[in-house]
Amino acid sequence: MIIQRQKALEPIDCSLTEERWQAIVCNDASYDHNFYYGVKTTGIFCRPSCKSKEPKRQNVRIFSSAEMALSEAFRPCKRCKPNALRMPDEDWVVRITEYIDKHYVESLTLDLLADIHHGSPYHLQRTFKRIKGVSPMTYIQNVRISKAMELLTITELSIIEVSMEVGISSPTHFTTLFKKITGKTPTEYRKSNKKPN
Repeated sequence: MIIQRQKALEPIDCSLTEERWQAIVCNDASYDHNFYYGVKTTGIFCRPSCKSKEPKRQNVRIFSSAEMALSEAFRPCKRCKPNALRMPDEDWVVRITEYIDKHYVESLTLDLLADIHHGSPYHLQRTFKRIKGVSPMTYIQNVRISKAMELLTITELSIIEVSMEVGISSPTHFTTLFKKITGKTPTEYRKSNKKPN
């Protein structure tokens, strides 16, 4: 029993290994909450996924927890908020999904979504697909085509106007994507689903 307690109190290795350094340099969100890093010259500590300017390696200190960094007088980064509680993956994906649902008309990329939601593109892609069953980009396409189907059914907008309304600037790409997802061209879909006056 005493031996187990001593083991539990053993400090976690806080050395700056090559693996940890690469996680910092690559903003790898999969290392978030495995460790935190502080920059001696600024007195600020971050998550590995933080997009702040890359520090000089010799100025980096590793911490096993946010509490440890705070206890050594490091301040939390305002960008990555390392002392905030980590959101469960399901809640994180719900937030990303809600963002896409509201902003589907805008130019959305994996990098942009990852930056807005404080993660790496790789982590976002993997986590989103695991939880939603499709990639973020496929989800965006499905939302856009779903909105287009609605517009084709209830409005008199031209195909080009519908394309623009759902955030797809190329009518040719819109037609190709629409047919791939629905099995019909926008014109065919409109004809077969037009509401009678």
